[in-house]
Amino acid sequence: MGFSPILNPLKSHIMYETIFNDKEMLLLQNMLRDHKKTITTAESCTGGLIASMITEVSGSSDIFNGSVITYSNDVKAQELEVRNDTLLRYGAVSVDVVEEMLKGVIKKFNADYAIAISGIAGPNGGTKEKPVGTVVIGIIGKNLGQDIEICKFNGTRKEVQIQAAKYSLKKILKFFQKTLDK
Repeated sequence: MGFSPILNPLKSHIMYETIFNDKEMLLLQNMLRDHKKTITTAESCTGGLIASMITEVSGSSDIFNGSVITYSNDVKAQELEVRNDTLLRYGAVSVDVVEEMLKGVIKKFNADYAIAISGIAGPNGGTKEKPVGTVVIGIIGKNLGQDIEICKFNGTRKEVQIQAAKYSLKKILKFFQKTLDK
């Protein structure tokens, strides 16, 4: 038996070009580079997909400091200083946990901007309060504030992950552009 992917990754990347595309990725990276700014990520449900999308562009080491995949709650606490009581009180898929992930990752990698993401990609793990496809996406700019949003995505596990990753990149691009206007 050979490997048979559930979804063709190339097709799915193209399928979600309306969310965030290669041209926008280049724009984001060039803007960060032009302003001598850096970005980092803390990922849970996307498992490094955002970091992978960033590093697909040659020269991204100028603007990308690194990433941490904090899939388990223990690693969220250990690597990003997410408090155990926050995890217990609100759950890993919450605004409160993502806020702590943002603060932890921007500090850990000494970056100017950060993305943090935690969610339920499925097909298991959903509840009535937090169904499959629930993803909390946060962005932060050092001394520029933050923006955290609860999103709902539909599709297979891979489709939820791709939509969440692309949406987070679109979100950081808009946030960065807005901070330049200040």
